[in-house]
Amino acid sequence: MSTGLMTEDLPLTPMRAEVVASWERSAAAGVEIGQQDTPIALDDSDLRGQREAHPLARVYPLLDDVLGREVRACGAVMALADAEGNLLWICGTSESRRQAEQIGFVEGSNWDERLAGTNAPGLALATGREATVTRDEHFRSSVRSWSCAATPIHDPGTSQLLGVLDVTGGDEVVVPQTMAMVRAAARLAEAELARHLPRPDAVPNASGLQVVLELLGRNEALVRVADGRDRLGQFRLSRRHSEIVALLAAAPAGLSGDELAVLLYEEDGGSSTLRAELNRLRGLLGDDLLASRPYRLTAPVTGDWLAVGAQLAAGDLRSAMRGYDGPVLPRSTAPGVVRIREELESSLRHALLRSGTADLMSAWTRSSWGRDDYEMWQEQRRTVSASSPMRALVDGQIARLDRELL
Repeated sequence: MSTGLMTEDLPLTPMRAEVVASWERSAAAGVEIGQQDTPIALDDSDLRGQREAHPLARVYPLLDDVLGREVRACGAVMALADAEGNLLWICGTSESRRQAEQIGFVEGSNWDERLAGTNAPGLALATGREATVTRDEHFRSSVRSWSCAATPIHDPGTSQLLGVLDVTGGDEVVVPQTMAMVRAAARLAEAELARHLPRPDAVPNASGLQVVLELLGRNEALVRVADGRDRLGQFRLSRRHSEIVALLAAAPAGLSGDELAVLLYEEDGGSSTLRAELNRLRGLLGDDLLASRPYRLTAPVTGDWLAVGAQLAAGDLRSAMRGYDGPVLPRSTAPGVVRIREELESSLRHALLRSGTADLMSAWTRSSWGRDDYEMWQEQRRTVSASSPMRALVDGQIARLDRELL
């Protein structure tokens, strides 16, 4: 069966940008417009085992009670999936579940968009945000009489993605109240999970503080300071302070004033200027977090760029790509930050080129930082079949770059 997109396959109304991106990911992963079946990833015994071991088992009865009854009343179904897109639980009336079975929306099936095409649970898992997909926005034609609304559920202790809560039905789903109910139910589930978090008797460092930094795709760092149990504060740093914190986070043993100046300034920076910046930063972070002689962060530091690096080291390229929101402090010209940025970007890019995974390469070339990556477009072309709907897009972008590079 050809995977080429025909005119009659395309929605009649303009598509939202996030849906277009999902269609591109679906096509790059080899999903076919006319594909009828949704893969069953878990047989009965595997499904039972996954349910029993999954943290969401604790909150499914609550979700069934607060959202399930509303879903049954309107003839839709509620589904709870794990972080891989496997549907672990589905509730609804016998009739609504029977209708859902006709599109393969059953317990044990996998609705990751790379397997099932564009749909709300898959889109929510891919983006980490709530999602709605209505009728013709679905990639596969067999699903286009349905609409769905979904939102992720996270572990309140670690912020790790646990799964996604979804409501799937007919036109009655396409109202703002549906997403409001799904969102409220998911937050209620996270609150219930938080009630059962263990309270540590000891903290890992003298001050008991922990620092979480977000640098990817940001020109100004987002900093969260917590005591291991409750968030104490969240704030943005100036660009210079963002650079200093990034450099100190990359040097746990600390840096002398001279070492920090070399990494921070493109040209020789005055020591008085650096001391003034550090004093202002200490005023923001507090004496407990920023020490001197050498300059160092005294609390354990985690960060989004560190997580991506760890995932790459573990060979988990898909998770690394999911967490990569852009280069580290992209506008910074501080030599030390430039090195951190280029090392991570180079490692991720070369892993992508070696992977031969079309949908991940497509995610790179759709981004602002990868849009003009000629080598990646060429490698993507080698991995995409001639009949894929992605082929015309890839060929067009290579032709664009050929014109611009002449």
